[in-house]
Amino acid sequence: MNITKLYRQRLIPAECILLKHDIIVAQDDEVLITKWNTINPKTQFSHGCSCYFFKEGIKVSKMYRADGSLLHWYCDIVDYSYDEAEESLTVVDLLADVIISPEGSMKVVDLDELAEALERDLITKEQMTTCLRNLNHLLTLFYRDKFDRLQARLDSLGL
Repeated sequence: MNITKLYRQRLIPAECILLKHDIIVAQDDEVLITKWNTINPKTQFSHGCSCYFFKEGIKVSKMYRADGSLLHWYCDIVDYSYDEAEESLTVVDLLADVIISPEGSMKVVDLDELAEALERDLITKEQMTTCLRNLNHLLTLFYRDKFDRLQARLDSLGL
């Protein structure tokens, strides 16, 4: 798989945008690694990097403040769609997210949006099942002190 274009698709709000300013740092059959600046100015963070784990359905991002200090790790549960003709990857945000502080505390967020998406038929049964399984996998890694396996892909590149 050769990826030259990256799209982010959200269910709430409904949108699909080309991440034209994201820089692809590395890619192989298991991951895509990017670095980026925020699309819209944010007060808490200004830039970051992401590792898209294809098999796990997880996107792990390091979010940095403007001064370069780490704000937190942000993990999205996602699904992927690859268009070979366009060499594009569309990453569908399945709404459930996990935030991990630099000190190691963890918080699961946006489950209310996941429920709303189900109620409004914005997410399929298959996507919901995938989301819950991948969220469980991520939480299991965290609870077993194995989140560092996911962090290592970005850390090894100095990102």
